[in-house]
Amino acid sequence: MSDSSTPASHRVALGVAPNGGRRTKADHPAIPLSPREMAETAAACLAAGAAMIHLHVRNAQGGHLLDAAAFADAIAAVKGTVGSRLVIQMTTESLGLYAPAEQMAVVKAVRPEAISLALREFAPTDADEPAFAEFLTWMKGEAILPQIILYSPEELARLDGLRGRGLIPWEDPPVLFVLGRYTVGQTSAPADLLPFLAPGLPRPEHWMTCAFGRFETACACAAALLGGHARIGFENNLHLPDGSPAPGNEALVAAVRDALAACGLAPADADRLRADWARLTG
Repeated sequence: MSDSSTPASHRVALGVAPNGGRRTKADHPAIPLSPREMAETAAACLAAGAAMIHLHVRNAQGGHLLDAAAFADAIAAVKGTVGSRLVIQMTTESLGLYAPAEQMAVVKAVRPEAISLALREFAPTDADEPAFAEFLTWMKGEAILPQIILYSPEELARLDGLRGRGLIPWEDPPVLFVLGRYTVGQTSAPADLLPFLAPGLPRPEHWMTCAFGRFETACACAAALLGGHARIGFENNLHLPDGSPAPGNEALVAAVRDALAACGLAPADADRLRADWARLTG
């Protein structure tokens, strides 16, 4: 597990996913879309306790985009505001619009500090595995920090199988468990985490969760108390724990930070998260 079996010694990395690829200002006026808005959100979430920001970019119509120039602009804006005090993680999510080769190409063009990548998108079939393995090996050579997105315990087992066959160039890559993606109404609950932690499954040393809906804070706290970390934000949830609309992403980060403090846990900073990921993927 991440740090220790003693919860009090566990520093919890909080990532913020402030916009995602689907929601617009019609969903919430504070969803950041422009580089300037993302930079302002990054600063507010850093002050609230975040260690990482997960970036999506949009086209002129507000639609999902994987574009090197747009990512470069967003990353530069965030760095210009927070420097290295947040890990800046670039999404590679396809939303059904991009093929794996296109997802890989944009990462190679941007060369970001960190990326998230869904196993089911990059290697949906056995035939895709060699290209996926080659891309991961390139990432390792570039020292790009990976986080592999897993939607089910079966995908966790598959990732371990790929690692066992030498197709994953890291012994223990960081992962993100997505809770409740296909539940009714996409409202996650803390119990959705338990299948990922079932006996007999591999247990990555560094794992995060993300959750949908108003129980996001409860899911984040459950993960933290079990040795994990959490990604929160408007990508998946617009509401505070009491069900009221959150005024901004920073309020969601602060809600998790305060709930963790009540449990005797403290947030990790970007340097701690960066060092943990680098140790596992160096």
